[in-house]
Amino acid sequence: MEGTPFIPNTITVHLGAPSANAENVFISFPDYIKNVASGEIYPTWPEAALRANIYAQISFALNRYYTEYYRSQGYDFDITNNTQFDQSFQPGREVYDAINRIVDDIFNSYVVMGDNIEPYFTRYCNGTTSTCDGLSQWGTVPLAEEGLGAYDILTRFYGDNINIVTNAPVRNGQPSYPGRPLRLGDSGNDVQLKQIQLNRISTNYPSIPKINPADGIFGVETEDAVRAFQRIFDLTEDGIIGNATWNRLSYIFNAVKRLSELDSEGIRLEDLPQEYDRELTLGDTGREVLAIQYYLNVIAAFYDNIPRIVINGIYDEATDQAVRAYQTAFGLTADGMLGRETWLSIYDVYRSILDTSQLIDGGVVLFPGQTLRQGSQGEDVATIQEYLSYISQTYTQIPAPSVTGVFGQETAASVTAFQQFFGLNANGAVGPTTWDAIATLYSDLRFGNTKRLGQFPGNTLTEEAGL
Repeated sequence: MEGTPFIPNTITVHLGAPSANAENVFISFPDYIKNVASGEIYPTWPEAALRANIYAQISFALNRYYTEYYRSQGYDFDITNNTQFDQSFQPGREVYDAINRIVDDIFNSYVVMGDNIEPYFTRYCNGTTSTCDGLSQWGTVPLAEEGLGAYDILTRFYGDNINIVTNAPVRNGQPSYPGRPLRLGDSGNDVQLKQIQLNRISTNYPSIPKINPADGIFGVETEDAVRAFQRIFDLTEDGIIGNATWNRLSYIFNAVKRLSELDSEGIRLEDLPQEYDRELTLGDTGREVLAIQYYLNVIAAFYDNIPRIVINGIYDEATDQAVRAYQTAFGLTADGMLGRETWLSIYDVYRSILDTSQLIDGGVVLFPGQTLRQGSQGEDVATIQEYLSYISQTYTQIPAPSVTGVFGQETAASVTAFQQFFGLNANGAVGPTTWDAIATLYSDLRFGNTKRLGQFPGNTLTEEAGL
């Protein structure tokens, strides 16, 4: 959605899961929020609790609308009423007077994070039958009873860096694609929006050159960036932003932002087993649990209905809920039991993220999902050889392997030397712990804060610049 966020006059709600053959309902945005609030919270709660919840509900819906989360995937609606994905909406639901009054007062206000303009994705859950990394609806009640106001309640769940935008403009919304392709020589807000998205995507895909400045003028630099994007994502490589490229840009922009929220805490394990070993359920512990928690967290970067969890090797309530959410999203029996079918499905989806998107986190490739050892071959081996070769220029104690894509004795010796030097289990194999350590050090040494090797920096280098 272009420009500064606004409150849409109407929002299109799909009455079912995203892929379900279900009816679309067109409803005014305030009426949509009143319906959602009346189905999710109780009018007898303290007003501060009601307001905090309604701010979260407004922001959630606006984030879906503003990022064109569903439309960028080819759907013809803005949000669903399936609570595995979105908020509770039922046509004809009774609206409570207290909620009606509050929504009329604040429907054009929403939460943002820091200085961002985008409505914040205010994840929340009821706090009783389900918990999540976000606002607890029932948890707002005691805070309000303590005397906290709506904003202070929200900071308890989303942090002190949030702000509330008030009096946002209300206007008719249109799909953001301008109706005509953008190409060399064009200018305007539409061009600038896509330049900004390309620059953000290029942080994760360094073969896409930076556009500097992102000034809304479709020049040669923008055309080159578009071509690189199209090449990566198997679009027609014509340097023109047509409907397909526009929508794919929006979708990948959202995806890389979610991926960047993943931290590295879950990669600190000796090995991730790929083969199904035993059924896992509530209370189980061990390496298999660590593995599935890691896979689920990567998948959660792309599926908002799957909550992120702490990777602790314990099949706790949060892991059970994440597994159930995954099972629901992918059409499996939502029993929280991690049997062979669920295990293989999760691993296949994780592999598809790596194999089809080639996504990278923090400038380096994510752990490929299979431990590398003597006899392994392929691009993943070449990647780790490249990383070790570069690291050896700084850490001379680590011999540089040849970049051949074949994991032989030379590579095993380099890996072992790295593991010994950095206090890892010196087994000469590259599991997630070793991969993460090598990739992180490589990124720190080579990439610095923002630019990536081979990535056009966005500035023309001249003799006057001293080069």
